[in-house]
Amino acid sequence: MADRLRSSPLSNPGGALTASAKSIFRLLAARGPATRPQLGEALGLSRPTMSAAISELEEVGLASKIGEVQGPLGRKAAVYRPGPASGHVISIDAGSTHVRLRASTVDRRHLHSRVYRLPSSQLVLGEEISGAVAEEVAATLAETDPGWGSLRMIGIALPSRVVGPQGDRSATRQQEIFSCFEPPADVPILLENNVNCAAVAERSNGVAKDSETFAYVQIGLKIGVGIMLDGKLLRGKNGAAGEISHLAFPFADGARPIPGEIERYMGTEALMQRVAKQWPASEGAPPVDAADLMARASHGNAAALEQVTRHAEDIGAIVASCVSMVDPGLVVLGGGLGANPLLLPTVHEVANRLSYPVEVRTSSLGQDATVLGIEKLACDSAVDLLLGEPRA
Repeated sequence: MADRLRSSPLSNPGGALTASAKSIFRLLAARGPATRPQLGEALGLSRPTMSAAISELEEVGLASKIGEVQGPLGRKAAVYRPGPASGHVISIDAGSTHVRLRASTVDRRHLHSRVYRLPSSQLVLGEEISGAVAEEVAATLAETDPGWGSLRMIGIALPSRVVGPQGDRSATRQQEIFSCFEPPADVPILLENNVNCAAVAERSNGVAKDSETFAYVQIGLKIGVGIMLDGKLLRGKNGAAGEISHLAFPFADGARPIPGEIERYMGTEALMQRVAKQWPASEGAPPVDAADLMARASHGNAAALEQVTRHAEDIGAIVASCVSMVDPGLVVLGGGLGANPLLLPTVHEVANRLSYPVEVRTSSLGQDATVLGIEKLACDSAVDLLLGEPRA
């Protein structure tokens, strides 16, 4: 499960609220600005109960009136959103190639963002990524506006397994994020696997809004799967659910599986090595990177299309393996390479030929998927703490 490494002595201004007031605040955080009638209808609350609950929230600064809208019967309805005491969260995608950071309110209104490209790709979580996170957080804290309110939570998406307090953290490398980064005192920290976060974002912001059960397959420098079952992340006992980098590979006569070998084979670095080796001399210099390869394929270059099709067939086989295990009905393709729509037709055909029926969609969130997912998880956790109801 996700791991809160630090509990927080920060005040929880909503701890003494009535159940009705807490329900209203949760709904405001989840859906953003809403009128009293909209909130009352959604929660089944009477006018007197709504008035009393809104007053409670306003008194502790957890709800603010931001305007009025004309109602259908000529009356104006007040519009509310989470108030200044709600504070803000910082969400970080500590990726293998980039560090992406977003500051937002608990109802996910964007306040500030930063993107830092790492000098070199990082296959494992270590000091290079930790140092970049430290610099980006420090820069954000220096630019924090007082109007943002208190920092309630820092969420970090990691390119590693993540386990909770009862798990073996030494085996996951998750603690490496703190090798150079020292979080602000008294601010809770939420860690989650990066591919799991991307799956969360597809459910809240992306092409899986209509599906409670699906798999998000990331293909890029590394590979992984985030699995959503009945609206909940499947993490596994060891935080390893969806770690397809450990599928048995190679698997054939005369070959023995090697741990992690399928990730090395499917990653973009190995792909480009194969492309360079097989590139016909008549086509001139081979593509310099995966983006160049995909660009040439999109313009109809036959050699590039052949390589892209072959890689899409391999991805389709991986998707088929995932379908055989969890039967998600829907697979979303994402990641630096996987989100390219050129791959979709071949992946869909191969996956359905090798396994059970599955719909395959291309992520619409691009490189923001992971940071949007950890933002959703961080905001949810911040609301829990504000209301004095932290989840186990």
